[in-house]
Amino acid sequence: MNVSRSSFITGSAALVALVTAFLPLSEARAEKIENPVAVFGGIDKITGRTYTFSAYVGETVQFGRLQVTPRVCYSRDDTEAQRVDAFVQVDKVSLKQDVDRIFSGWMFADSPALNAVQDSIYDVWLTGCTEKSDIPKP
Repeated sequence: MNVSRSSFITGSAALVALVTAFLPLSEARAEKIENPVAVFGGIDKITGRTYTFSAYVGETVQFGRLQVTPRVCYSRDDTEAQRVDAFVQVDKVSLKQDVDRIFSGWMFADSPALNAVQDSIYDVWLTGCTEKSDIPKP
């Protein structure tokens, strides 16, 4: 078979045009919704009890000897698959009242083990973000 270079290029361009016609031009990105309240799960390993607690963004909540401060908490709107994430800082208070930062980073509700805070006594992980809380606003 004798194929010229120009017919090969024309055929390749047609194939590329055909393939891209069936692909979406750009996948729509879900807009992040900034929520004022982060919801956490926690466990006290000594007693074996689990807890759920909320914290307003920018406010610190004491959980055992840990101080949990969410800086931002994002979710997606109801038309998108929920992906909840929050930037959280966790400090540990010693018996001498020294405060040490033990975690500063992103937590993901759909992957709680990925960036959960694990202390010798307490564990903390993100479970969600909400618009309101039962706790009065500070």
